[in-house]
Amino acid sequence: MKKSLLVALCLGLAAITAAAQRNYSQVAPIQPVPTAKQMAWQKLGTYAFIHFGLNTFNDKEWGYGNSDVKTFNPKKLDCEQWARTLVAAGMKGVIITAKHHDGFCLWPTRTTDYCIRNTPYKNGEGDVVGELSQACKKYGLKFGVYLSPWDRHQASYGSPYYLKLYQRQLKELLSNYGELFEVWFDGANGGDGWYGGAEESRTIDRRNYYNFPRIFEIVNSLQPNATLFGDGGPGCRWVGNENGFAGETCWSTIPSNTVYPGFKDYKQLQFGWEDGDQWTPAECDVSIRPGWFYHEKEDSKVKTVEDLCDLYYKSVGHNATMLLNFPVDKDGLIHPIDSANAVNFHRKIRQELSVNLLKGITPKVDSQQGKHIGKNITDGQYDTFWASKKKKDAYIEFQLGKPKSITRLMLQEYIPLGQRVKAFSIYYQQGKNTKSTIISKSIASNGGESNYRGLVKISANATNSESFVKCDTIILDDQSKSDTFPKNIVLNDTSTIEHEATVSKVSAEKLFYLMSKGLSENEAKELIIMGFVSDFKKELPVEYAIELNRLLKTV
Repeated sequence: MKKSLLVALCLGLAAITAAAQRNYSQVAPIQPVPTAKQMAWQKLGTYAFIHFGLNTFNDKEWGYGNSDVKTFNPKKLDCEQWARTLVAAGMKGVIITAKHHDGFCLWPTRTTDYCIRNTPYKNGEGDVVGELSQACKKYGLKFGVYLSPWDRHQASYGSPYYLKLYQRQLKELLSNYGELFEVWFDGANGGDGWYGGAEESRTIDRRNYYNFPRIFEIVNSLQPNATLFGDGGPGCRWVGNENGFAGETCWSTIPSNTVYPGFKDYKQLQFGWEDGDQWTPAECDVSIRPGWFYHEKEDSKVKTVEDLCDLYYKSVGHNATMLLNFPVDKDGLIHPIDSANAVNFHRKIRQELSVNLLKGITPKVDSQQGKHIGKNITDGQYDTFWASKKKKDAYIEFQLGKPKSITRLMLQEYIPLGQRVKAFSIYYQQGKNTKSTIISKSIASNGGESNYRGLVKISANATNSESFVKCDTIILDDQSKSDTFPKNIVLNDTSTIEHEATVSKVSAEKLFYLMSKGLSENEAKELIIMGFVSDFKKELPVEYAIELNRLLKTV
């Protein structure tokens, strides 16, 4: 039995692209489009986060701002070790947590005594931000900073005076450490803290207190090439989780003036908004350990090579970037376990993507525009691309010639022209006298829309072949809906394609029955959903089944 004679891709929208701005003449852009700065940022793919400070030495994740500065004393701190490790792990840059929520500053700021200047490290002459900046220059890494807006140490937090102090801190970081590629802000919005001895909980106006428009003006004036990270950008956005993955269809667009620090519908950030009018791509922040700061008890819980590879394909592979955090240990070094796993992760990714089975193969395409022809897909040039004339259901077909095993398929869209590919499906025909089954499972909730668009094509040479396509959808509320748009093509007289689609709804009767057995409504829905995907789960590798279980619990 022959295998993998062809690979066919059915695209939800018009074009797969990877090109330069000069090609605009023949393909009209879909607004909005990214800036040159956003394009350069997204090409980085993977870069590192560093969390290190008083929390490291006091075994805390979120310090209250009352830890003694004298406890900060790394005996072997070596920022060049960090840089060498990150380069070997494939990181293109690094963002350091210059100040976390506890208010402790890793540079000798003049705005507060709660900083490295008053620690035993180098007798008060140290500057971790400066040391890392220099190491990045030496090893060719881009450099960025994270300055937490929340400060649990400052007595003035919540007042107008604190805003002036915060802006002074920001200006110090932006002015004294060379060019920055990203400045990172989060949506930390107050809570319990020491606050100069008050030891109380404080709340702020999360939309307006920090005056982010003014903060962004400061960054743009002092660091014009830096990408601004925030819940809603404006340069790039939080992906809505700290688990390292973006939605399977992740739009780089969001509605302007909608997402703010502490945005309540944060799960939507995993997917973006198809109709958004602001280009703000997603960044997936995730730690290599359970915590963001180093804890010795987590030495056995470092993400494995396989874990990191999976996150890479679910972040960079889903139209986002991957920001991988390294908790520096009490010695001031990246721990050997973290280092080894990160380096081997990079090697594995390179190995998996090292052989291009499609190189030099000219694919068959449904149509093309001008010089944007099919062979551009596989010519290895970033500045060329293929564009279809069709607005929906475009396809590409590769004839491989002989049986080949395919482990990964990488597609790149030309995003300087905007984002237009909504989804794609992959189909391969094994050859003569073969059978194939395609099963699509989807769940729609909270007014969501589930659409199946798939092309199944049996070529003229694949005689006496059969293909069965089954699309099953479960709907969890009255606002959600599902549509199926199959496209089946048979190019010989001896082969057949069957298509079946079913849509079911979680009924009140089913919920009542399960709830009568002592389950809550959410538990009952979860049980129904798990039953819906049970057959599908059996076919998944263990690590994917675990991830599926986790995702389904959020539905």
